[in-house]
Amino acid sequence: MTRRLIMVTGGAGFIGSNIVAKLCDDVAWDVAVCDRLRDAELAKWRNIAKHPVADLVAPEALADWLSVNADKLEAVIHMGAVSSTTEPDVDKIVQSNFVLSRDLWRVCTEKGVRLIYASSAATYGDGAEGFHGLDDLDSLTKLRPLNAYGWSKALFDLYAVRNAERNRKPLQWVGLKFFNVYGPNEYHKGAMKSVVAQIWPQVLAGENVRLFKSHNPDYADGGQLRDFVYVRDAADVVAWLIANPQVEGVYNLGSGQARSFLDLAKATCAAAGRPCEVDYRDMPEALRDRYQYFTQADMSRLKAAGYADNFTSLEAGVTDYVGRYLSAVDRYR
Repeated sequence: MTRRLIMVTGGAGFIGSNIVAKLCDDVAWDVAVCDRLRDAELAKWRNIAKHPVADLVAPEALADWLSVNADKLEAVIHMGAVSSTTEPDVDKIVQSNFVLSRDLWRVCTEKGVRLIYASSAATYGDGAEGFHGLDDLDSLTKLRPLNAYGWSKALFDLYAVRNAERNRKPLQWVGLKFFNVYGPNEYHKGAMKSVVAQIWPQVLAGENVRLFKSHNPDYADGGQLRDFVYVRDAADVVAWLIANPQVEGVYNLGSGQARSFLDLAKATCAAAGRPCEVDYRDMPEALRDRYQYFTQADMSRLKAAGYADNFTSLEAGVTDYVGRYLSAVDRYR
């Protein structure tokens, strides 16, 4: 069987490693990973330890690797990024989230390689323009992200659309605006882990769950609404895009259903068979003016493009996450 090669940048990270797991299930692909594994205690290496990764590439060696392997490379799945919404070094954010993405776009365009990259729901800012998922230049230009991370992702979406309109584009290109993704292999992310992972030790210890108070009178404490999407669904969408090279553009990737943080806490407690008591604490002042109180992905464009699979409900996703991973000796996918 002729094998084809896929590179996943950020492939030892949270979403990236789940994509690696999904793609490695298909023997048609050789899957290479570009990432920094860093401290062994963070255990990012465990995120990919169960899978037959074809190659491991340091970020500083990626350009040379692409040059050597371009003739057998089918696609780059670009998940590598500075993903912290509170990162203070904007130069660092721009270098990782825009400059590297721009360089990959140029290489993939020149070599005829497909490119699927991670955008973010953070591009929508406070949601004043809605969460429509439109990718025309006028709609994208109107968005006002609340932090430098969201701005860097919005900047590259604009770059991609403008160059695609000028026919300076990879063989296939897709940007995915990830909403609130949760699931296995996020354990190294510290404060950026999903709320499920953050409250799990409290649930396991029989303690009250701690959530942020609302500082918006339109939302009760715990009533802040987000579109929570299980990481398995995110990986399934990427695999579908690889199988459907005719699909191009910037798309939302969420469940399509906004749920409250209190719903999430209750689902986590229920999955553990524990009662759910919640204590609310003040949100740090530094977050209050850039906090999204509501997100909900309009998934109609992805469905119109042909994606027909259902997305996992919050209760089903949390139950799977708790039962198969968080409460297991081996938590890794």
